[in-house]
Amino acid sequence: MDRLRDLAAASAVVERAKGAVMALTGCSVQAAGETLVQRAEAAGRTVLEESWVTLGGLGGSGPPHAGTTAGGPRPAAGGPGGAPGRACGATGRDAPAPPAADGVSSSLARLARDLVHVGTPQDLARCLLEHLAPDAGADAVMLYARLPSGGLELIGHAGLDQTLAAQWHRVPPLNGMAPLDVLRDRRPRWLEDFERDRECYLLIGDPPERWRSRAWLPVATGDAPDVCLGVLRRAGGPFPPAAREHLRAVALLCAGRLRTSGSRPEPAASGAADAVQRVLDALPVAAMLLTPLRTPSGEVQDYRIDAATEQAADVVGRGGGELAGRRLTECLPAAESEALRRGCLHTLLTGEPYEGTPFAHQKVVGGVAELSTYSVRVAALGDGLVLTWIRHDSSDRQEQRLADLQRLGNLGWATWNLSTHVATWSSQVFAIFGRSPARGPVRLTDLPGLALPDEAPALDRAVRALVGEGRPLDIPFRTRTPAGVRHLRFVAEAVPGIDGTPVEVLGFVQDLTARRRAELALVESERAMLTQHDVLRAERTLAARLQDALLPLPRRPLEPAGLRVEVAYLPAQSGVYVGGDWFSAIELPDGDALFVVGDVAGHGVDAVATMAQLRFTAKGMVITGSSLTGALTRLNTLLLHSRGSHGTASMVLARYQPAGRRLLWAQAGHPPPLLLRDGRARYLDRPSGILLGATASPVFSEAECRLRPGDRLILYTDGLVERPPESIDRGLERLARAAAAHHAAESGSLGTLLAAMLEEERRDDVCVLDIRVPGEADDAA
Repeated sequence: MDRLRDLAAASAVVERAKGAVMALTGCSVQAAGETLVQRAEAAGRTVLEESWVTLGGLGGSGPPHAGTTAGGPRPAAGGPGGAPGRACGATGRDAPAPPAADGVSSSLARLARDLVHVGTPQDLARCLLEHLAPDAGADAVMLYARLPSGGLELIGHAGLDQTLAAQWHRVPPLNGMAPLDVLRDRRPRWLEDFERDRECYLLIGDPPERWRSRAWLPVATGDAPDVCLGVLRRAGGPFPPAAREHLRAVALLCAGRLRTSGSRPEPAASGAADAVQRVLDALPVAAMLLTPLRTPSGEVQDYRIDAATEQAADVVGRGGGELAGRRLTECLPAAESEALRRGCLHTLLTGEPYEGTPFAHQKVVGGVAELSTYSVRVAALGDGLVLTWIRHDSSDRQEQRLADLQRLGNLGWATWNLSTHVATWSSQVFAIFGRSPARGPVRLTDLPGLALPDEAPALDRAVRALVGEGRPLDIPFRTRTPAGVRHLRFVAEAVPGIDGTPVEVLGFVQDLTARRRAELALVESERAMLTQHDVLRAERTLAARLQDALLPLPRRPLEPAGLRVEVAYLPAQSGVYVGGDWFSAIELPDGDALFVVGDVAGHGVDAVATMAQLRFTAKGMVITGSSLTGALTRLNTLLLHSRGSHGTASMVLARYQPAGRRLLWAQAGHPPPLLLRDGRARYLDRPSGILLGATASPVFSEAECRLRPGDRLILYTDGLVERPPESIDRGLERLARAAAAHHAAESGSLGTLLAAMLEEERRDDVCVLDIRVPGEADDAA
C-alpha cells in the first residue's frame, strides 16, 4: 500500500508536468511525456526529478536546457554583497556543470520521491535537512520568502531553536543580508570564510559563530526568485564542487515543490513591519517599530528594531535605515532605564500606551554639544510595539523647568484678577492646600478662611491691605489639610492699573512644614542641651563643694610623727564631673602616723559620697585599734553592702612608727609606693590585696619597710601614671625616672615632679602624698 501510494503521488507530479509542457508547446499528451523523458535522459535525471524541475520553471524562462544537469549553467556565488563594490564570497560565474555522479543522482532521486509527501514549507525544511545532513554536511536549513516591501519572512526552518527562529522570523530590507542579495541578483552566496564574511554580512545566529560556513541559493517559483534556501554548517571551510552542484540541484527540485504545492503562504502586503515602514517613511516624526526578543523561557530580554524613521537619528545618532535589525538598547540610551523597560512590558501585556517622563540627551550638532529633552511614548501594534519620542522645544523646556522648580521648592504660583474675580492656581498650590482641582481655586478674600482660627485675623488684615492699598505681603500661617497641619508662607504683590489702584494680584504659596518642623526640633534640642548643661554644671558645683568640705587641702606641709608631708590634689581637666580620689595624713593618739591614699571608681556626687564614707571609716577603724588588713576587710564589707554603693575602690593604708622608723603598709588593688633613697628610686614590693568591692572574701596582707633618715616616700593615685592607651608599667617607669631626676631635700620639690609628669591634659584626678624622713642633721637640731 505504501508503494502504491508513493507511485500514485509520483504519477500525479509527472502528469502535472506533462500538462505544463502541453500548455507551453501545444503538443499532445504522448508528445509531452516523450519530451520529459528526453530531457531527463539528457540531464542525467529521473523523470520525477525532471518533472519537479519543469514545474519549478513555470512562469519563468522555462525548464532548464536539455543539455544541462540539475545544476544547469547557473551563475556562481559572488557579486556585490548588498552594496556596490562588495566582493565578499565572489568567485565569478559558474561554468556548465558536468552530469552528476551516481551517488548524487541517487540522492536527488530519493529527495524527489520524498518531496511528493511534503505538504508545507516547514515540512520541506525538515525533509531537506534529513537529506542534506549526510550529503552536504548541513546542520540547519532555512527557507526565506521575499516580502513585497523588500524584506524577508522565514517560512520554514530545521535545526534552529524556536527562540532564534522567532527572532529572525521577519527581516527588514537591510544592507548586508546574504539572502536578500541572493534574491536581488539571482546568484548563490557561498560564505566559507567566517572572519571575512562577518565583516561583509549580518550573520544569523546567537552567537553567529555557531555556524562557521553557510550557503544561500535562489529558488525560482515564478518569474523571479522569491524564495532563498539557506544551508548552515558548523564546520568551516569551502563547499566542495560536488556539494555545490548538489545544492543547486536541490534548489531546482524545491522550486517545483513550492510552485505546485500552493502551501507557501503569500506574504501579507499589510504586514506590521511593512505597513509601519511605509507610514513612517511619510511622517516627520522620530519613531521605531519594535519586535520583542524573548529567552527560551519566554521572558523579554530586548527588542529588535524592524522599522525606523530618519528622524530617529536625532536621538541615537544613526539614520533610520541603519537602525533596522539592531537592538533597542544598542541604539537608544533611555532604553536602559528601568521605567522604560517596565513601560514596554506593561504595554505588551495590557495593550495600554505608556507615557515616559522627560529625559535629557546630548548630541553634537555642527561640532557643538547640544543638550535636548525628550519624552518617550510606547503603543502596541500587533505582537510588537511602536516607540515614538518628541523633542521638547524651548517653551516646553521652560514649562518643565517651572514645574520642576515648583516641585523641588514645594511652592506654587497663583493669580487673582480683582476686576473679574477670576483666580488661577498652579497644580502645586492645590497639592499644598490638599484641595482637589475639581473644586477650583478660592477667591483672594476667602484665603484667610483656610488658615487656622488664631492666625486668620492677621492674614485677613494683610490681604485687605494688599487689595485696598497695594501693600505687598509676606506672611506665614498654618492651615489644616487632609495630611495634617501645614506651615505655609504666602508672598504676594498687587499690579496697579492706569489709575494706580490694584487690578491683579500675583503671588506664590510655599510649604515650609518640613523646615518648620526641623526648626522646632532644633529649638527643642538646644533647650534640652541647655537644661542638661545646667544640670551638669550644678552637679559639678555641688560635688566640688562637697569634696572641698570633706577633703580640705592643707595650705602648708604637715608634720605627723616627725615627718614632713606635702599634699597635692589636682582635679581632671576633661569632663564636667569631679572624682573620688582622696587622702589622709594624720598623727594617731599613740604618736604613730597614718597615711591613706584612695581612688573610688567613677566621678560625680556618688563617687564623692563613697569617698567620704571610706575616708572617715578607715581613719576611725585604725584609731580604734584595727589592724591595716582588718580595716581593709571591713571596708570591703561596707562597700559591698552599702545602699547605693558606687562599685569598687583602690586604697593604700600605711602606719609609720617613729621609734624604729618602721613602716607597715597594706593595699587593695592600688599602685605601690615609690621609695627614693640616696638618689635612687624603687617601688616597694606589694603585699596581696584586691580592689575593695570586687569580692566578698578578699585576702589582704601587710608589708614592712624600715625607713632611713633622708628617705622620701611617694603615695599616689593612678591618675599620676596612667596615659591611655599605653600600659601602666610605662607610667610607673616614667614616675621613677622623674622622681630620681627631681629629687631634692628642700620643701616644694613636689610641684616640680608634678610638672614633669603631667605634661598633657589630665583625664583623671591626681592625688599625691610626698612623705620625707628628716636627715641626721634635722634630727640633731
